[in-house]
Amino acid sequence: MTASTATDTATAVLRRCREIVTPGLQAAVARLDPASREQASYHLGWTELDGSPGNGGGKAVRPALALLSAEAAGATAAAGLPGAVAVELVHNFSLLHDDLMDGDTERRHRRTVWAQWGAPSAILTGDALLALAVEVLLEAESPHASRAAWLVTGTTRELIRGQAEDIAFERRTDVAVDECLAMAAGKTGALLAVSAEVGAVLAGADAALTAALRTYGAELGAAFQLVDDLLGIWGDPAVTGKPVLSDLRSRKKSLPVTYAVHHGGTAGRDLARWLTGTGTDTEPELRRAAALVESGGGRDWAAAEARRRMSLAEKALAGVELPDVTRAELVALGRHLTDREF
Repeated sequence: MTASTATDTATAVLRRCREIVTPGLQAAVARLDPASREQASYHLGWTELDGSPGNGGGKAVRPALALLSAEAAGATAAAGLPGAVAVELVHNFSLLHDDLMDGDTERRHRRTVWAQWGAPSAILTGDALLALAVEVLLEAESPHASRAAWLVTGTTRELIRGQAEDIAFERRTDVAVDECLAMAAGKTGALLAVSAEVGAVLAGADAALTAALRTYGAELGAAFQLVDDLLGIWGDPAVTGKPVLSDLRSRKKSLPVTYAVHHGGTAGRDLARWLTGTGTDTEPELRRAAALVESGGGRDWAAAEARRRMSLAEKALAGVELPDVTRAELVALGRHLTDREF
């Protein structure tokens, strides 16, 4: 499968899945109190600050995985719809809180909820989305709804663990690569893993298939985070929506940085000193830090590890029976998400 074919297939999958999940997501959000509903609708991209229609928000990757996983089990996409709605609500709960914790005043070139309505409103709206996710799952007509709800709530705990570790790493100078990978497995990988599993669970799939889909999602999550960390240093701001060298500007201990610090020899030691220093973050200084990450092997290692993780994801799918079309769509979606240029 060429990169172009993967992109075309993934784009079509994401469009189809968004058309299926958006009405269900809107019906769920409509249950909220007026203030939370207004803020959630704005955050999700459905409305602008003046109440006019918005641009529709993000790609909805996680709901797409949930719908595809139902199809992987031989069911219709509709069987996975409660799971798709739930994982998107959990994802956006985490984004609302992340924006506040990180102090980000913009997301996708729009003001964040906390920046517009204040920190308490962002916390409450995020909490409302999380509660709504569980409600949607428990109302599902599937006899496996309680199992799906149990999986998503356990995953939310893992997501929070990863976020808590990420915050703790900011105060430490001795973060190891394995610790960084474990943090990313919680913060990013856990929700992608359950997204790739929950539709199949709702459809009553056997343990072998659900385990394979979960492995696929977890490995995709690891690859996605590695690529995201590369984009956080070398990505095009016009594509990423972040300032150039953004992760270095915040001195984030991302995976390429952590690898270079521990395995980069002289460059890694210089990078470690820079990370703990108090100098001004001028662009020449940030570019020097990026060069240290690269000469310390961080860039090459992260790119190779992302490819390895994506290969493991595809290997997991190869080990089970599922419709050929769905297998191809899952592979294409994974490659589309991890073949981004940096």
